[in-house]
Amino acid sequence: MDPDSLQLGTKNLWSWLVSLLSKDPEWLNAKVKFFLPKMDLSSRNKAEDATQGVMLQLSRLHTQGQATWQAFIHCVCMELDVPLDLEVLLLSTWGHGDGLPSPLGAGEECRPESQLHHGLKRPHESCGSSPRPKQCRKQQLELAKRYLQLLRTSAQQRYGSRMPKPGQPLALHQVYIPPILQWSRATAPFNTQEGAILGDPKAEDGTDASLRDLFSTKADKGPKMTVLLGKAGMGNTTLTHRLCQKWAEGQLDRFQALFRFEFRQLNLITRSLTLPQLLFDLYLSPETGADLVFQYLEQNANGVLLIFDGLDQALHPHSSKDAAGPEALSPALALFSGLCKGTLLPGCWVLATSRPGKLPDCLPTEAAMVHMWGFDRPRVEEYMGRFFSNQPWQEAALAQLRGNRHLQSMCAVPAVCQVTCLCLYHLLPSSSPGQAVALLPTVTQNYVQMVSILGPRGPLLPESLLGLSEVALRGLETGKVIFSVGDIPAPMMAFGAALGWLTSFCICTGPGHQDTGYAFTHLSLQEFFAALHLMASPDVDKNALTHYVTLSSHWVLRTKARLGLLDHLPTFLAGLASRACCPFLSHVAQRDEVWVGARQAEVMQALRKLATRRLTGPKVVALCHCVVETQEPELASLMAQSLPCYLSFHNFPLTYADLAALNNILGHRNTPIQLGFEGCPLEPHCPEALAGCEPVEDLSFKSRKCGDAFAEALSRSLPTMGSLKKLGLAGSKITAQGIHHLVQALTLCPQLEEVRFQDNQLKDWVLLNIVEGLLCLPRLQKLDLSRNSVSMSTLLCLTKVAVTKPTVRMLQVREADLIFLLSPSIETAAELEGASDLQGNASQRKEAQSRNLALRLQQCELGVHDVQELIAQLQEGPHLDEVDLSGNQLNDEGCCLMAEAAAQLYIAGNLNLSDNGLTMDGVHRVLSAVSMCQTLAELHISLLHKTVVLTFAPEQEEQEAMQERGALRDSLMHQRPRELSPHSARMRLTHCGWQAKHLAQLCGVLGGSRHLRHLDFSGNALGDEGAAQLAQLLPGLGTLQSLNLSENGLSLDAVFILTQCFSTLQWLLHLDVSFESQHIVLRGDRRGRDSLAGGPLAEFPAGAQFLAFDQRCVPRSFCLRQCLLEPPSLARLCDALEKCPGPLEVKLSCEALSDQSLETLLTRLPRLPQLSLLQLSETRLSPRSPLLLADLFSLCPRVQKVDLRSLYHTTLHFSSSEEQKGKHCGRFTDCGLSQDHVEPLCWLLSKCEDLSQLDLSANLLGDDGLKCLLQCLSQLRISGSLDLSHNSISVEGALCLVKALPSCPHVREASVNLGSEQSFWVHFSRQEEAEKTLRLSQCGFRPEHVPRLAASLNRAQGPTALTLAQCCLCLEQLTVLLSRLWRPLGLLNLRVEEPWVGKVGVLTLLEVCTQASGNITELSISKSQQQLCLQLEFPHKENPEAVALRLAHCDLGTQHNLLVCQLMETCARLRQLSLSQVSLCDTSSLLLQSLLPALSELKTFRLTCSCVSSEGLSHLTSGLSHCLYLEELDLSNNQLGEEGTQVLMRVLEGKSQLKRLDLSHLPLGGSSLAMLTQGLSHRTLLQSLRLSHNQIGDTGAQHLAAVLPGLPELRKIDLSGNGIGPAGGARLAESLALCKHLEELMLGCNALGDSTALELAQGLPQHLRALHLPSSRLGPKGALSLSQALDGCPYVEEISLAENSLARGFPQFCKGLPLLRRIELVSCEIDDHTAKPLAASLLLCPALEEILLSWNLLGDEAAAELARVLPQMGRLKRMDLEKNRITACGAQLLAEGLAQGSGIQVIRLWNNRIPPDTVRRLQSQEPRLDFAFFDKQPKAPWGT
Repeated sequence: MDPDSLQLGTKNLWSWLVSLLSKDPEWLNAKVKFFLPKMDLSSRNKAEDATQGVMLQLSRLHTQGQATWQAFIHCVCMELDVPLDLEVLLLSTWGHGDGLPSPLGAGEECRPESQLHHGLKRPHESCGSSPRPKQCRKQQLELAKRYLQLLRTSAQQRYGSRMPKPGQPLALHQVYIPPILQWSRATAPFNTQEGAILGDPKAEDGTDASLRDLFSTKADKGPKMTVLLGKAGMGNTTLTHRLCQKWAEGQLDRFQALFRFEFRQLNLITRSLTLPQLLFDLYLSPETGADLVFQYLEQNANGVLLIFDGLDQALHPHSSKDAAGPEALSPALALFSGLCKGTLLPGCWVLATSRPGKLPDCLPTEAAMVHMWGFDRPRVEEYMGRFFSNQPWQEAALAQLRGNRHLQSMCAVPAVCQVTCLCLYHLLPSSSPGQAVALLPTVTQNYVQMVSILGPRGPLLPESLLGLSEVALRGLETGKVIFSVGDIPAPMMAFGAALGWLTSFCICTGPGHQDTGYAFTHLSLQEFFAALHLMASPDVDKNALTHYVTLSSHWVLRTKARLGLLDHLPTFLAGLASRACCPFLSHVAQRDEVWVGARQAEVMQALRKLATRRLTGPKVVALCHCVVETQEPELASLMAQSLPCYLSFHNFPLTYADLAALNNILGHRNTPIQLGFEGCPLEPHCPEALAGCEPVEDLSFKSRKCGDAFAEALSRSLPTMGSLKKLGLAGSKITAQGIHHLVQALTLCPQLEEVRFQDNQLKDWVLLNIVEGLLCLPRLQKLDLSRNSVSMSTLLCLTKVAVTKPTVRMLQVREADLIFLLSPSIETAAELEGASDLQGNASQRKEAQSRNLALRLQQCELGVHDVQELIAQLQEGPHLDEVDLSGNQLNDEGCCLMAEAAAQLYIAGNLNLSDNGLTMDGVHRVLSAVSMCQTLAELHISLLHKTVVLTFAPEQEEQEAMQERGALRDSLMHQRPRELSPHSARMRLTHCGWQAKHLAQLCGVLGGSRHLRHLDFSGNALGDEGAAQLAQLLPGLGTLQSLNLSENGLSLDAVFILTQCFSTLQWLLHLDVSFESQHIVLRGDRRGRDSLAGGPLAEFPAGAQFLAFDQRCVPRSFCLRQCLLEPPSLARLCDALEKCPGPLEVKLSCEALSDQSLETLLTRLPRLPQLSLLQLSETRLSPRSPLLLADLFSLCPRVQKVDLRSLYHTTLHFSSSEEQKGKHCGRFTDCGLSQDHVEPLCWLLSKCEDLSQLDLSANLLGDDGLKCLLQCLSQLRISGSLDLSHNSISVEGALCLVKALPSCPHVREASVNLGSEQSFWVHFSRQEEAEKTLRLSQCGFRPEHVPRLAASLNRAQGPTALTLAQCCLCLEQLTVLLSRLWRPLGLLNLRVEEPWVGKVGVLTLLEVCTQASGNITELSISKSQQQLCLQLEFPHKENPEAVALRLAHCDLGTQHNLLVCQLMETCARLRQLSLSQVSLCDTSSLLLQSLLPALSELKTFRLTCSCVSSEGLSHLTSGLSHCLYLEELDLSNNQLGEEGTQVLMRVLEGKSQLKRLDLSHLPLGGSSLAMLTQGLSHRTLLQSLRLSHNQIGDTGAQHLAAVLPGLPELRKIDLSGNGIGPAGGARLAESLALCKHLEELMLGCNALGDSTALELAQGLPQHLRALHLPSSRLGPKGALSLSQALDGCPYVEEISLAENSLARGFPQFCKGLPLLRRIELVSCEIDDHTAKPLAASLLLCPALEEILLSWNLLGDEAAAELARVLPQMGRLKRMDLEKNRITACGAQLLAEGLAQGSGIQVIRLWNNRIPPDTVRRLQSQEPRLDFAFFDKQPKAPWGT
């Protein structure tokens, strides 16, 4: 149809449309305003009548384009009552885009520009680029006046009010309640208090004072920038509109011009702008003279307000440089930056709104930040009251609000409050009380109800909702919040406009470019519809759905690639996943609820995963909102339990709704939690949301934004938090008013244990009120008021409170610190705990009355008068634990006053007077004041360091109480009668400038103290004169324990003078001198707690020591370090030490010691008979020193050991004159000894009559040095070992050793390893050895070495046992070696360990054996150990019986028979054949079948852990059947079935000589067991029977029990791991009692129980040597019965009762076991209760070598008892105590006990309760303590 025909056809339709719309002009005005936001509706008045006005408006809509016209037609059909025929015509003609002909004539066409106000400049007429004409001032003012009026008129038209229709609520934009505004910085207005602009919710519209306060800053200079920070929905945009409205109404009269921009619109501008273009082209243009108007605005910029809404949505360009000037082209954000910083339009006011987060860098630092917090409860009620004004259900709405706390928390967000009111407006008239609110449990369901209420009923709803939601989601994904007319389909546009979900406005994309934009009325509404699309659209799969269930925590800078628009989308998704939303989603999706439920389940699963993760604070809050929206208690409980014990929130804003959501989640938690808020902007009334939060145990806030309103809100919540124990409020701006509310509330919290009010700028009287109010709390333990201002008078008031309040234990004041520590009152605590023990309460009450107070008043500027008042207070107060007055201004007088009063103040700890201006004169006064004080334990004065500390010991009664409390520690030590020793006083007068002239007066004062034990004069200036004077004065000071003279400028002469004190002072035992560092200390005995080398590891009572320790004589020691030791000095030193009583240990250390000095020292040693040890540590000696030291054995016969390591560490051990001489040891390791040193060294050592050990390892001997040493070896009388490891010895050296062995008759063993280990050991014996053992490892033999090796081995007196381990000996070389080995007479045991042994077959190895020259008497092959063992007998002899068999096989001539013949010849005298872990093929078994009958002397056959086929088994059985003289048969651990086992049982037939039988780990079934028992019945010579791990059970045990009495020679039986129970065990016990010769009984890993143990105890064989019953389910009763039966047995060597529940049934002996070597009690639940009987029993076993007590419950008491007996167990090598409960105290005791047992190799202590630092210290002190996981198995101590 052509356009003319279409226009004629629609003429009547147009007339009908005009007639229809003329009936409702208001509706038409609203729609025109929606589609044409800039249109001036006042122009309609110029029309002739109403019909003409309708036609004019329709024409303007028509000219906007096809999309706009279609959307308008859909609105007409949807919202108005249109007849059906007319609706069909309208939609068919104009509703589908088939063309859009104009119903008007060409002359009536309306242009888009008609939208502008009449007479205004068009947007495309740019004013920014035209030159500025010179105008007169009057003309400029006139033009500016007209423009300013034009701005106000435009605003009045934009924000003109409309009255509601009858029966309708007040228009939403007219219901405005000011939100809570809070200043964040110091730019708050003059008329605001505590930084919060709360406004007046009851004020009229025209008196909104809080909005004017936004522009009342303290300074009018510089940028006037204010940023409003509010979360989405708090009313940021609404507030900017409200400001525009107030300005239009003339209330903001300080501003002449107001411009409002939205960043979401500015983002659409792609080109750069000038500032005039921004103001005029994008907002409103002047009629003319734009340059003059802009010039006026610049001159009057302080009257210009620019509002920028949505700063968080600003897109940041790549270049963020500010605009250079008003005419410079810049991006919109750069213009904004210039306005903020004052470079553009300086002096203007800028207001920006933003969501919290990372703000752009363009904001100036002095910009005022104002937080917008939404509504508190009064505001919510005011908003709802005004919303329902003039409505009959206003009171009903308010009643439901007041009765629902959750609804109040939701309505704290203004946007949600608006939606809630809208829903209630429609729900209340038709619902019963409470029913309407029940339909609004969550924010999401509020939106659901809004959609359900406002949406039209009919088939259009689901399709329209999905279409609109798709638009919303697409916009969020692409960062679009403004849509053009083409972005939204016409039906969706009409649908959204009809329901008020879409809004329209004019947008400018640049100068001259104008369009209409559409957006959802609120971003949250767009997010809700986007979530609805994800949940209800079939086009969205589940993976895409769960992709959106994420949490965002930080607002990053927005770029063109991303806008943060999805923050609340997960919350709406979670809300739609609620079961209550299922019907709604089912209706929208047009699917059943099963389909919807599956999608909801996906969201719930994603939330469950998030609930179990460790999240940051913002994500936790976001997840709380999501979980609350789901209404799923199970999910809430999961999240609550997954939260950490300490939940902290840092530096992000939190609202009332946030904390309400958190409280909701914590309500599902059943364990305590700690909440901390630090640096978080907090809504003033948000603490009310925590009311009733039971799980919170610790609550803390730290923020300058917390004021009195916050404190008042918090005080309303605190009494409802029943589990709260700790409260912290730091860094706030709370005044006395807020503190008053808090104190009143806290008195209602009796459970509080800690209150912290730090850094709150509280005044003196406020602090006193807090102390008076809170110290009465019954359970309060700590009150922290630090970093508040305190005056001196207030401080003394606080000390008086501390003295008089019985619950105060400590008051600490130091600079900014002010802390009270308290102990709860006994009466109140008893009432709270419900205590009923009256006697216990009485003792507690007595203890409370004798409380001790600690007072710390540091750096408080206390003077003499203040300390006098303080002393008066303390004299009336309780006993004092500590008084610290350091850092004050007491001076000499004040310090003396405190020292004099100290004796009357009952101080049990320290009195600290440091840093108080004490002088040297004051020191004498203080010393005189305390000299007679009976309780003074230590006085430390250092004038240099300003230290004055007096330490007091407890009174006599308190000391007794302490000793009673320390009874456990005393019980760990050897018990002795305890006496209360007098206090040992320690005087430390260090760094005071004392000189020799002061000593007489000082010693006179000190001599009056009867308890002086420790004296410290370090850091003074006594010099040599002072040292000499002190040596004379020391006897007058009594018995000291230590004297410290360090850092006094002493010379070596003074050291010699002090050395003479050894003979004059009986108490002096140790003199320790470090010359360079001037460390000089004289000490007495350091036993007790001072004996711990590394400091106090554990405290023991004075004098508590082991009995064994008391009996030994403590040696004196002289230690001189860091000193130049020349021969004269050494001579004087030795002369000084001659008169020293012994035993004496001398330890010297210097950088180097010359040969002359060393000779001087060594020649003087015979003159020191009391010398027991001489040590030269860290002292460099010359290369000649080993020779000098080696000569010492002859020079001084008392020398027992010489130990020289690296020419740097030398130790000489001496024997006393009473001790037997002999067994000398020489150790010269890493001394650079070469071949040249060997002969002189050996000549010197040859003078030693008995050289037990010689260690020359880590030197430079090489092969030549070794040859020389071997030649000289006969000169040395070595009876122990020679160590030549790490001497660069090669294969040649090893061959030289082999060659030299025959000439060394005393050598019994040699071992050489040339691999990385590089070990070379030779062991000797005192008598000549006929048998020698040689082991060569990793020697790398080449073919030419093998003949030389064989030649050396063939010599007489050569090695009788040779091991070649990994020596590169191949198969061919082994063949050569065997063929060349020949000896005249005797045996040679050869063991070859090579990898190829495990790879070649048995046949190959047997073939090699045929090359042996002698008879093979023993043959063993082990594939797992890769070894071949042969015993060769020389000379070769023939067996007559084997000759005939060999000849018979040789006649056959086959290869198999030839090999058999050769083996018969070589192995004719074979006595033992062992095959382990071999795979015996049929050929090999056939060969054995042929060979075995010829082995007439075969006594032992072993085939273990091997694989044999059934045919091979038959061959083997056949061969073994001819070996009638077998004495040992081992077939254990083979891979056989039941049938194979039965075949093997036939081997037993005819073996009458069998003595040992091992059939362990075989499947012994019923038939096999019957054959076995039958075979055993005639083996009367059987001595050993091993049948472990065959699971024979009770039945098999009973069968065996029947035949055991018929084995009279049985000595060993092993039935471990056979599933034998009490029934079988009892039968076995009866039978075993008849085996009189039984020596070893192994029945472990069977469930025998106590009944079997009792049976065994009654009939234990008298010759029993080993009893193994691990894991046998024994209890204390069974163990005790066994121990009683074993007690006194003379032959028992091993006992194992591991893994039984012995508890206190530990084996106790009265007679003892004289031969017991090993006892195993691992994992037996043994504890400290058995400590004494355990140690006593072990002491009765003198032969014990190994004690295994790991994995028990032994503690320090057991460790003490074990340590006590360790020195008496001379043969003990190893004790395992790992995985027990031993602490550092017990470990130290073990170390001391170990020091007395030199033969002990290791004590295992892994996984005990010992700190790592203690472990390191103990290991350095005693290396034999092993704390490692892996057992290091240390070697025996060197020299033993």
